[in-house]
Amino acid sequence: MALSPALPRLPRLLSGPRSLRWRLICLTLACWPLGQAVQAQETGTGYTPVNQNVLPALGDAAAQDLSPSAERKLGDRIMRSLRRDPDVVDDPLVLEYVDHVWRALLAAAHTRGEIGPELDATHAWEPFLVRDRSVNAFALPGGYIGVHFGLLAMTTSPDELASVLAHELSHVTQRHIARMISQQSRQSWVSIASMVVGILAAARAPQAAQAMIYGGQAVAIQNQLNFSRDMEREADRVGFGLLGEAGFEPGGMALMFEHLQQASRLNDDGSFPYLRTHPLTTERIGEARARIGPTGWDLALQGGHPQSALWAWHTLMSARSKVLMDTRSIALQSLLNPEIKPGTPPLEALSRLYAATLAAQRGGAPGQAMTSLAQARLLVARLPQVQQAVATRVLAQAEVEGRLLDHQPGAAAEALRRWQASPLSADSATARPELLAAAQVAQALGDTDANKATRLDIANRLQTHLSLHPNDATAWAALSSLWQGLGQPLRSVRADAESVAALGDLPGAIDRIQGAQKRFRQPDAAEVIELSVMASRVKAWQRQQREDMQEGG
Repeated sequence: MALSPALPRLPRLLSGPRSLRWRLICLTLACWPLGQAVQAQETGTGYTPVNQNVLPALGDAAAQDLSPSAERKLGDRIMRSLRRDPDVVDDPLVLEYVDHVWRALLAAAHTRGEIGPELDATHAWEPFLVRDRSVNAFALPGGYIGVHFGLLAMTTSPDELASVLAHELSHVTQRHIARMISQQSRQSWVSIASMVVGILAAARAPQAAQAMIYGGQAVAIQNQLNFSRDMEREADRVGFGLLGEAGFEPGGMALMFEHLQQASRLNDDGSFPYLRTHPLTTERIGEARARIGPTGWDLALQGGHPQSALWAWHTLMSARSKVLMDTRSIALQSLLNPEIKPGTPPLEALSRLYAATLAAQRGGAPGQAMTSLAQARLLVARLPQVQQAVATRVLAQAEVEGRLLDHQPGAAAEALRRWQASPLSADSATARPELLAAAQVAQALGDTDANKATRLDIANRLQTHLSLHPNDATAWAALSSLWQGLGQPLRSVRADAESVAALGDLPGAIDRIQGAQKRFRQPDAAEVIELSVMASRVKAWQRQQREDMQEGG
């Protein structure tokens, strides 16, 4: 029996301000559930194996009315609304892992010819994280992919996560979003983008949000954003091909389907919206299993490659996501004292202790956090050698985080120094999590003469990073703080404005620059150059504002 959206039950499913906010956003923007097209296309429920070589490429004619560059502009506008929400979270460690899986799938899509030159040049191809315990992921116009912490917490292997990301990537590469926008009107999508801020505000006033639901707006929006049955099937088929090409077990998709369906049967409390937005029909599950064959299914059940470094990375980031997806004290309390029975595999035991460490840190129990961390470190030597570097790095970062939360910057600096001096740290010497952690530590140490050279070194390294990643709002904010501490107020304002702009607040960014221009009316030679760059950035942001206003009608 096919699972389908349960719209009449929305008031019960959308419970709690945070879940309400993000389920509405996903409903409104990009979860692409089955709907009107299914009513026209669904003619039976029996399973018929599908030959992947003869399925039509639905995206071939999708972009006649919406070019890739226009789709990207629409996606950028939506993201400018979303990034300002506090539940869009930049956790450097988790985001780095998700991006690693995502980049492997992107490389496979290039190899297979799924991404052509125009699509490659115009789209963002960027994942982002959502603080929500529900199991969900979604694609937005322009190649933005949202991943809920709940999905990361629920998946047990990198192959399962990759299967979901591959499916969402395939919606983008096959131009399913552009096809839908062409079928509707582009203006209606601009209106939907404009509703995002209102939905975020309404979610903080539950009565207003409930009124919107009962008023029928959510139903109307859902009907507008429906992916068809054939689009879902094609995303499965193309995504399956990406998994093997990217080095993941193709059986991960079938196994993910099985886990999701089983979970929905056991606990239908709204925690699995992916099932409602991507309904698992018997046909789709059967096709996923048929593609890998009985041998592939047996391999999937055996658990892929649990001895690999990637598996350890996934397990630890899944544990981290369990903490980050719900930071209420009642949720953290459940993670503080993990039960580790004799015979528990070392990686599983380590992941539980890691989650307990993070939960204690965020719950204001530094002593308990250090005890759990020490216990976790004892397990590292029991891991396969290839996994030890991953585990050591993640635990080192946990100590730095904990020391900073406990206002011990000197101890945090020492923990970071020990990790950076370790031969295991070679591959992460220039990684973003370490760079941002170093910036935090340098700021926390204060304005001592000994710390000045360190701050300048980190500022220069951040500047290099930002030349390659100009939309990294977190890095810009860290750079702003460093320049302020180094007595470079103009550079600090520029970095602060870039951070605000990257988060989507263009008026705020412009105000900051214009304030600096008034303040520095007699600049020296270096300041003249910086002010010239800032003036150029203001013009770009003002141009973007005008375009948004024109598109908004």
